[in-house]
Amino acid sequence: MSIIQALESDNLTELQTIPKTDFHCHALLSTRRKNVEEWIGKSLAKPPYKMNGLEGMMDYVSVTLTPHLMHNKGFEFVAVSAIEDAIKDGVVILEISFDIRLVNFYQEGLNSLQTFIKSLITSFHGKIDLRPELGIARDCVKDQQLMNLAFQAIELELFKSIDLYSHEEACTPEEAKVLYTIAQKAGMKLKAHVGEFKDAEEIRRTVELLELDEVQHGIAATESVEVMKWLSENKIQLNVCPTSNVMLGGVKNIEVHPIRILYDYGIPVTINTDDLMIFDQSVSDEYRNLYQTGIFSSKELECIRNTSLSLSQLSKDK
Repeated sequence: MSIIQALESDNLTELQTIPKTDFHCHALLSTRRKNVEEWIGKSLAKPPYKMNGLEGMMDYVSVTLTPHLMHNKGFEFVAVSAIEDAIKDGVVILEISFDIRLVNFYQEGLNSLQTFIKSLITSFHGKIDLRPELGIARDCVKDQQLMNLAFQAIELELFKSIDLYSHEEACTPEEAKVLYTIAQKAGMKLKAHVGEFKDAEEIRRTVELLELDEVQHGIAATESVEVMKWLSENKIQLNVCPTSNVMLGGVKNIEVHPIRILYDYGIPVTINTDDLMIFDQSVSDEYRNLYQTGIFSSKELECIRNTSLSLSQLSKDK
């Protein structure tokens, strides 16, 4: 069954068998909450459907999830489970972000984290194209010890991409420039969270300064026709997470999500999960949501899926 048939017949089971990509997910929060509940043997409070931006999300994480997950065993369980969830959902290419601070879960630091990530690649070889991403929270950029570890991580040639995230005001793109220059020289794909809440011009400024290949979210680009045209002309890929945008308050509801406008301006858009533990929507779920709300036709979603697979191959060949 094609994705067109699966969407039009509302057959989620078949939809989950169709090859897809996920270019925007964070390892520590990327498995279903129910999997964590089974692992710890107790129920967890659901996050509110509407949270007050990143602050609201982190409040939920610190109260509900941190006590169970912020340690070596918790992280490793979630990472394995996240990859298994992706495979079950038909994801064939997974760019999953590992925060540099995860080294704190290991006595031997970066070496042990590297060993674990390599074990994931080996364990799931042939089932999914697992592409580890180096994640840097913006407030870590001013921490020289963490930045030294980030530079060492780049030298490992393990991480295929780099991503900068968390509160945009925590550091300017200028402060991350050295890190991104080194990552670029190492042949890594360059990403950053920008335009999730801030304005369109900040997207262009960040892309230009850090020479980004892709933007995580970038939905604020719709505030400026000029910026959207610029993104389209420069083929800057936006890795969009619709449910995340709604639950964190960047978008009022899924029916008015701006991914349609971005698509109509010819900007390469992909559909992704962000944090499955919180937003509880797989890639297949997101495709289904966008179809059922009438944002995209089934043929347009098939086009987005095929483009995503093509873009992932171009990235691999870079």
